[in-house]
Amino acid sequence: MNRTVSAPSARSARRRSLGAANPRILEALKRLAGETRRGRYAAAPVHLGPIENRETPFQVLVSCLISTRTRDQQTTRISRGLFAVAPTAEALASVSRARLTRLLYGAGFYRQKARQLRALARLLVERGGVPRGRDGLLALPGIGPKCANIVLASCFGAPAIAVDTHVHRISNRLGWVRTRAPQQTELRLTPKVPRRWRRRVNLLLVAHGQTVCKPLGPRCSGCVLLDLCPRRGLPKMTSVAKVSLSFRTRRA
Repeated sequence: MNRTVSAPSARSARRRSLGAANPRILEALKRLAGETRRGRYAAAPVHLGPIENRETPFQVLVSCLISTRTRDQQTTRISRGLFAVAPTAEALASVSRARLTRLLYGAGFYRQKARQLRALARLLVERGGVPRGRDGLLALPGIGPKCANIVLASCFGAPAIAVDTHVHRISNRLGWVRTRAPQQTELRLTPKVPRRWRRRVNLLLVAHGQTVCKPLGPRCSGCVLLDLCPRRGLPKMTSVAKVSLSFRTRRA
């Protein structure tokens, strides 16, 4: 006997598009979003740069390239100085290599980045702007998966997770993934995060990593995720310390 297979409902299709979301990850992201609304991370360097301030796709792309192997505070300072001189691709393409090198001084590999940015600016002028697709972005000089996803998520609203050092470190520390490289983290973390939250992951975790969950000496006593965190990669806490931290966190 033939059986008719009904088409999947809109609700089930939507559920599949969200991926196999992890409820602990969703809870953590909601808490971080709440802390952001309350101004907890207002002083984080990421909230002072072009990504959070809704600058142009060109400026977000350039700032991200500068950020590679560069401290967060330096990235913000250098980006502001550069955009004061060259706020568009056309303007950047006309800046001499010597002057661009001086403007980038303080960034990691600043001479190499000066060469990449000049080539990048010229390509963008030729092609009429920043590509809106991942492949087009990855074809640009100096642009890797992290920068491509930051532009896609912050400028074009794509459900992409940009994995930088903060996202990679915190995702492993919280036990969301067990990975050695950012590319692995992106592949394993993406299906665990609901689609509508993916574009927010980078900003939330970067701000948290810059102010609370630091690489060395994380401020666990003031962390809103303390009860969700197995502290992977950190020294084990004694039972007394755990109780003390939990008590202080609840009071805060």
